[in-house]
Amino acid sequence: MMLRVGCHLSSAGGFLKMGKTAAKIGANTFQFFTRNPRGSRAREIDPEDVRKYLEFAGEHGIGQLLAHAPYTLNAASSDEHVREFARETMADDLKRMEYLPGSMYNFHPGSHTGQGAETGIKKIAEILNEILRPEQSTRVLLETMAGKGSEVGRSFEELRAILDRVELQEHMGVCLDTCHVFDGGYDIVEDLDGVLEEFDAVIGLDRLCAVHMNDSKNPLGSHKDRHEKLGMGQIGEEALARFLNHPKIKGLPVYLETPNELDGYAKEIAFLKRARQMQEATGSN
Repeated sequence: MMLRVGCHLSSAGGFLKMGKTAAKIGANTFQFFTRNPRGSRAREIDPEDVRKYLEFAGEHGIGQLLAHAPYTLNAASSDEHVREFARETMADDLKRMEYLPGSMYNFHPGSHTGQGAETGIKKIAEILNEILRPEQSTRVLLETMAGKGSEVGRSFEELRAILDRVELQEHMGVCLDTCHVFDGGYDIVEDLDGVLEEFDAVIGLDRLCAVHMNDSKNPLGSHKDRHEKLGMGQIGEEALARFLNHPKIKGLPVYLETPNELDGYAKEIAFLKRARQMQEATGSN
């Protein structure tokens, strides 16, 4: 099974530049921010740049892009102005994503800021129900979170509670971040089968659409959310390779968000490709 793997790239030069960068480092997909990750400004979409990118992507087998919403969004906030910003930004992002049909859009569910997780969950689902459109081609992904502060999405149950309240279920999915779930207390090192069985029982593996592949600077259950380069953290290369090659994960696109420059990403992409090739050569899981 072909490994769809890439990393987070800067969108500053446009889509064609990201496509060429991906190809240069051995990637066949990539993730990008839809706008300034800590602000609100978005580049104007250049239809000619998109056309050239799509042509390049077709020639080089690049696909299944993952757009990432800015960190400044908080759909669960107690402040209505903050929620309005999230509502408007996400709606605009989803319109812009139609230039790249069939892509995915990932966002951090938000923080309930002291209102309690149940209230936060209701507020997140409310915004999703306002912005999702039956005709859109983009799938919106909730990201698994580490449980830092008042984050919503720290457990599979919280993500399921959001999904249950969304009307257009077919447009929703989940992105599993290896650092986040490990920091959140899910032991993907010693009990990967158990974690994936729990995900399936609570959410359903049919909802799992993408993986953020990151090591963690902190130990299991630390709720810290600090990414580390592959093999240099508390999860380790062996466990990450096992995760990558698990039968329930194998077909999913994988996006690196490790603290790297491009040469570091190229090395990690090569490592993941080798891990897949070795698994396929031996026929082991």
